[in-house]
Amino acid sequence: MTPPREGRPGDAGQAHAATRPSALRVVLSGIAPLVLVGLMVWWFLLFGINYVRLGPPPVEKLAIERVIFKPQEITLLVRNEGPGPLTVAQVLVNQAMWDFSITPGRELARLQSARISIPFDWIEGDPYNFDVITGTGIRHVRKVEVATGTPSVSPRALGIFGLLGVYVGVIPVFLGLLWLPFLRSMPRSWMDFWISLTVGLLAFLAIDTFREAFEVMGRVPEFLNGLMLVALGAIGAFLALTGIDGIMRRRGGSRPAGARGMGLALMIAIGIGLHNLGEGLAIGAAYTLGEVALGSFLILGFTLHNTTEGLAILSPLVQEKVSWRDLFLLGLVGGGPTIVGTWTGAFTYSDPLSLVFLGIGGGAILQVISVLVRARAESGESAIEALAKPRNIAGLLVGFILMYLTGLLVAG
Repeated sequence: MTPPREGRPGDAGQAHAATRPSALRVVLSGIAPLVLVGLMVWWFLLFGINYVRLGPPPVEKLAIERVIFKPQEITLLVRNEGPGPLTVAQVLVNQAMWDFSITPGRELARLQSARISIPFDWIEGDPYNFDVITGTGIRHVRKVEVATGTPSVSPRALGIFGLLGVYVGVIPVFLGLLWLPFLRSMPRSWMDFWISLTVGLLAFLAIDTFREAFEVMGRVPEFLNGLMLVALGAIGAFLALTGIDGIMRRRGGSRPAGARGMGLALMIAIGIGLHNLGEGLAIGAAYTLGEVALGSFLILGFTLHNTTEGLAILSPLVQEKVSWRDLFLLGLVGGGPTIVGTWTGAFTYSDPLSLVFLGIGGGAILQVISVLVRARAESGESAIEALAKPRNIAGLLVGFILMYLTGLLVAG
């Protein structure tokens, strides 16, 4: 009788390897569900939708996304936002039918965009109403209050909008940084007041950013889900800055970067800079559409409003040694994005892009506020205990009211 052979250590491993699925099977098992779902969607869009379509045909919806004024020509950028295809039949300018050409063609599939060119000798400063009539007779309207030439990318245009960004964003932030000697002359016991004032300033900017986002959201097509675009920008910016803050903390060792000094000042400057990116975007777009008068009063209002942002950047540096190079870097980070915003708004503005930028600015500011609150917790005092102090309450209110009052000048 042959005795049973004892198992060797390698037998179990060989058996496990024999039952392990091959790499090809793993890849196929991962791709197969996606392919099958894609086929289901393809079939439904091509055939299934006709079986569930009851009642009258769906209402057509055409969005006039942008109006471009060029010498003796007006261009409408349109998109079919309806559930089905449509046909562009007629174009009216100020209630008068007008000849036009359309690229790529009159028939637009769902979500397809087109470019309508209208030969028209328009007059600078006049209002214009545009009606695009589809094949079913539905009118899709866009009104321009003040006609003005749409700038094209050129050295002169880049220079003009770049200077506008410098005036509105860069110079005011640098002017705010000049308050450093004044802040250092104050008693050290006022440090909590300046940090609280910074939180008040940033809280106002965050609320104002999301307010602007909700205004733009109403102009964004439903299928793009404007709320999710804002959330995407806000969450992305919040997580990205949280990662940066974590890296700074690990490199800083026991001294928590972002809690004080240059690290925190840089975080505040980044948050404000991203906010100013959205601000510059709105300025460039408004100027292109003829909705902003570049008067000295408006320039003064933006200058005063953004100067307080420089004060927020300075608050962590009151008790720190800082060089002129550091201040230059902080001012550039806080104000420089305004230039990029004005260029983007003037030459390539779109409402969805604006929502993403505004979300990025709001999320970045909220992250900086969380860093300030966390710094208070790390000092052994909870945020609620710190807020209960009269001096900190005063700082919050002063910061918020200061931004509100200077914001009134901008609105004026």
